Amino acid sequence: MSTTMTLRLEDDVKARLDKLADATQRSKSFLAAEAIREFVENNEWQIREIKAAVKEANAGEFASDDDVAALAKKWKVSAR
Repeated sequence: MSTTMTLRLEDDVKARLDKLADATQRSKSFLAAEAIREFVENNEWQIREIKAAVKEANAGEFASDDDVAALAKKWKVSAR
């Protein structure tokens, strides 16, 4: 199922969308819906990851200063 939504675009963005639709032989509606879907998925993922990180922090599940220093020392590369 789908629904209709109206949105405003800057003139230059609309012109670029027109050109992209022509070049890809896709409708402007398809391209806009795909862009919005990807935007929503990405932001949902970021929110989930932030919430998980906060939960870990609240539970004290972070690396200690010594753990971080040991890892930095392990991966330290000389610039010479």
